[in-house]
Amino acid sequence: MNQDPKSTPLAVVGIGCVFPKAKTLREYWANVKNKVDAIRDVPESHWNRDDYFDKDPKRPDHVYAYKGGFLDAYDFDPSEFGLAPNTLEATDPAQLFGLVAAKMALADAGCGVDKDNWDRSRVSVILGVTGALELVVPLGARLGHPRWRKALAEAGVPADVAEDVCARIADSYVPWQENSFPGLLGNVVAGRIANRFNLGGTNCAVDAACGSSLSAAHMACLELQAGRCDMVITGGVDTFNDIFMYTCFTKTPALSVSGHARSFDAKADGTTLGEGVGMVVLKRLADAEKAGDRIYAVIRGIGTSSDGRGKSIYAPSADGQTRALKEAYRVSGVTPDTIELVEAHGTGTAVGDGIEVESLSHVYKGTKREGVWCALGSVKSQIGHTKAAAGSAALVKTVMALHHKVFPPTIKVEEPLPILAKGDSPFYLSLEKRPWLAPAGHPRRAACSALGFGGTNFHAVLEEHDSQKTKVDWDPDVELLALSGNDSGDLTAKLNSFYALKTWDEIRPAAVKSRADFDVQSPCRLVVVAERSADFGPLMAKAVSLLAQNDGKSSWSSPDGIYFGSGRPGKLGVLFPGQGAQYVGMGRDLSCQFPEAFTALESADAAFAGERRLSDFIFPKPAWKAEQKDAQEKALRSTDIAQPALGAAALGALKVLARFGVKADAFAGHSYGELVALHAAGRYDEKTLHELSGLRGRLMAAGKGDLGSMLAVQSALAEIEKIVAEEKLDLVIANRNAPAQNVLSGSTDEIARAEKIFAARGHRCVRLPVAAAFHSPLVAPALAGLAAALKDVAFSAPTAPVYANTTAEPYPADAEASRGLLAGQLAKPVEFVKLVEAMHRDGVKTFLEVGAGARMTGLVGLTLKGKDFSAVAVDASNGRKAGAVDLARVLAALAALGHAVDLTPWQDGAAGLKDARPKPKMAVTLTGAPYRSSKPAPRPVRAPMTTTSSVVAAAPAPLSASAAAVSVLPQALAAAQAGIDALTRLQEQAAQLHLQFLQGQEAAQRSVQALIEQQQALGAQLSGAPAAVAPVRAPAPVMRPAAPAAPATNIAAVLVAIVSEKTGYPAETINPDMDLEGDLGIDSIKRVEILSAVQEKLPGAPKVKPEHLGTLRTLKSIADYLAQGMAEAPAPVAASAPAAASAPSAA
Repeated sequence: MNQDPKSTPLAVVGIGCVFPKAKTLREYWANVKNKVDAIRDVPESHWNRDDYFDKDPKRPDHVYAYKGGFLDAYDFDPSEFGLAPNTLEATDPAQLFGLVAAKMALADAGCGVDKDNWDRSRVSVILGVTGALELVVPLGARLGHPRWRKALAEAGVPADVAEDVCARIADSYVPWQENSFPGLLGNVVAGRIANRFNLGGTNCAVDAACGSSLSAAHMACLELQAGRCDMVITGGVDTFNDIFMYTCFTKTPALSVSGHARSFDAKADGTTLGEGVGMVVLKRLADAEKAGDRIYAVIRGIGTSSDGRGKSIYAPSADGQTRALKEAYRVSGVTPDTIELVEAHGTGTAVGDGIEVESLSHVYKGTKREGVWCALGSVKSQIGHTKAAAGSAALVKTVMALHHKVFPPTIKVEEPLPILAKGDSPFYLSLEKRPWLAPAGHPRRAACSALGFGGTNFHAVLEEHDSQKTKVDWDPDVELLALSGNDSGDLTAKLNSFYALKTWDEIRPAAVKSRADFDVQSPCRLVVVAERSADFGPLMAKAVSLLAQNDGKSSWSSPDGIYFGSGRPGKLGVLFPGQGAQYVGMGRDLSCQFPEAFTALESADAAFAGERRLSDFIFPKPAWKAEQKDAQEKALRSTDIAQPALGAAALGALKVLARFGVKADAFAGHSYGELVALHAAGRYDEKTLHELSGLRGRLMAAGKGDLGSMLAVQSALAEIEKIVAEEKLDLVIANRNAPAQNVLSGSTDEIARAEKIFAARGHRCVRLPVAAAFHSPLVAPALAGLAAALKDVAFSAPTAPVYANTTAEPYPADAEASRGLLAGQLAKPVEFVKLVEAMHRDGVKTFLEVGAGARMTGLVGLTLKGKDFSAVAVDASNGRKAGAVDLARVLAALAALGHAVDLTPWQDGAAGLKDARPKPKMAVTLTGAPYRSSKPAPRPVRAPMTTTSSVVAAAPAPLSASAAAVSVLPQALAAAQAGIDALTRLQEQAAQLHLQFLQGQEAAQRSVQALIEQQQALGAQLSGAPAAVAPVRAPAPVMRPAAPAAPATNIAAVLVAIVSEKTGYPAETINPDMDLEGDLGIDSIKRVEILSAVQEKLPGAPKVKPEHLGTLRTLKSIADYLAQGMAEAPAPVAASAPAAASAPSAA
């Protein structure tokens, strides 16, 4: 397929986002990978469920759904963005969260606000935003007071009561102010970003309903490809989840009755709403590569289309979507058969999802590729339908999947749509996270879609930039807290200092510092694994309590991840499991997170001699039926698959441990695991390990007829031998695993007979998940082939002893003897009990199991019961816990015991804190709902009205001020309003004629000065002044010396106090050197208020002249100006005035 010559590839170089349960990109991506469900009941901040919910979808003005994806409370610092706190009520949260995400994205792209290494004049902001913002609803509702009054009057409510009711209703809405108009406009989401970060390119908002984000990205691509700018911030913003939006969607109706979007599930019943902000920073690929930018992924092209005339304005159209798909692949020069992941629109509506799969299948089936090859998913099942931000949520998820080489999961699918369940489509649902191994012949490629009401369709095609996985994809929800000291008292004192930590943002840097300060050589050591999902305070309290309870013990641990050790450790022995330990998905998290485990899987794939990749057996396409899952386990169990697969998993885990400096003093492996142990000890290289693993498995699986089976029996060896002899069972004791656990090996029929016999005699027994009777004569034919192959293997000197299964002694240094021992092990019993006892006798006190599961750990425990030892496993939970938790607990245990473990690389140390927010100077709690600084003071509850047959008209209220004072009120208000109107008109003209800004500035300043004077006059007139009377002679003034000018410092203090009062900034956060507009968000109208208040507080201060107003940019400069004017003011001069009677009193 030929690429459109105008379609220049674009690089994603920065990302910023805030989504439900995720305040950063790391948190969002972690939630996606870890299947976090962010859907919850509507919070009180948005609307009250009891007021609006009704199960009847037809009830007017009510909704049948109340769940959604809502942003968590966010500590917003208005000073960080030059916003006055008093303006927040008049600013929609979409604009505020837009600033947050834009700052994140720019910083992530290396364009921090404090850096000057980028040309701001060539940066555009193009965002997807749907129409007016949520703030328009309460502001518009507040204007309904004429209707309220009319209805109350018609209902016979007395006028004073009606006014009180109207006032109570009005109090429930945010009031109008001068910032309300820009605060409710969708385009100002982009405008604020351009303004705050001084960006000179295009800034605009694009509305394509739920396709807005990709519509904006499409425009951003065109802008870059046309050379109109060099960088674009693009994405989508939507925090509109009030009752109005819920009513819109329930009356369509499109919302799920269950409250969950079950994308592509056969029983899906609708979508659920979400809110969020997602932004990416785009550059032309060539420019990004030249600049050395970190490139997440490459956008190859975006296809667009309209449905044209259809059934209805909101009904999806397969034809329309198909056109967008074809256009996307045409402009990108990519064929659909190379796409392996599609992040679909997938809202969870039965019709919409079905049509989307139909359209995708039609286009993808048009290629030459057959079968099922492309993963399909939708993040809406986790965060809800974020409407204008939906495309950005999908885009960010897709970009991160390419960057980290991971197929992300989708949740809430019990049974896929029929077309997917039957395999009639190229698509399968990506129900589990899996490592994304490189395809043959082309880079990893993915696509994402966003579709909107009105028949608007968008489809983006992306591909990876770097083919190698080089960075750890950390799970940010797991931390290691490491403490060391001379005694438990030192540890307790340090633990107590952590009680004050309340948030994860506080815990993370504290944990980093603790690891940097940790000394494994200290006499006492305590390491705690903290998980974000668990309460930190109680965990610290438990650690303190356990220290006291276990005082005097050399080591101990708790099930919730607390590890203590003192003194020096013994040797560390590493064990590798054998066949039977394998399971589908083993090593999933380590392979997805760590480059070491990922590359081990790649090298195993390269060495595997099969039609399918080895990794496809370990991580097959996710199954949803029990029988499908059983079939996958059976395929992996096959000896020729299981053994190389176990080797890949164990090798990957071993390499991950090496990242943290873990080094063993001895090695051993159970059965097949011995091959891995020899490689770990340096006897042969990684390529040889993979080749031998594959060969050994193929030879053992190559036998004809019945290859036999194995049976584990929970009983002493002597008792088993007795029963075998008595029953004349033709079996061998293949594995002596533990004092009371042994394994029998033999033909399948004989194993079945033995299983019945031992069960009847009261002995617990379990058939092992293996494909042959290992370590028995049934597999002896494979010995010759393995011995022949080993002749060509060069054995190097070991770096540490490897204890042999057959002899329970270290392998000989002689290469030929080692070859013979390894080949013969195939058909001889595994003396695991003797092996473990020998290692312990030789000084191994800590046993570490590396690979799938924790079977060896359990066997060590049974063998050494009552002795001094510790045993831990990398995969202790058998995949049931997050891999990061299992790994953290192993590292914690080893470090606490005193082994040489380097914990500083965890979470990349201090470098990993780049997304951690510093404690804000001032914090205002934001949610997706419009901000209210405080609720109005409750009005007293009136007594119930008494109904009468007639309504008495209310008497007019008496005047509260003198008639003279009131008489000037209309004129004064009119004068003030005229001044404000004049200023407003002038500002509008300035906005329209920006090139004439300097010429218009002087006129604007004169208008401001006039307005100040009018406000002062109005204040005097409203202060209760008497009506004008005939002039009287005033006594001659008494001459007094001029008062000394107030120091500038005192004036500055007055200014700070006034600014605090007028803006809402706490006084302690205001620095006199701050820029009034840039730092404090004080516009010209707010400046009028402040200067007027200053002259009331400081009547002797000079008026600020219009020509000076534009140069006074800080509070300090204003204070200096006023101080200088007050110092230069002349002493008062006595005016000759005729004496007369005293002025009449105002009383």
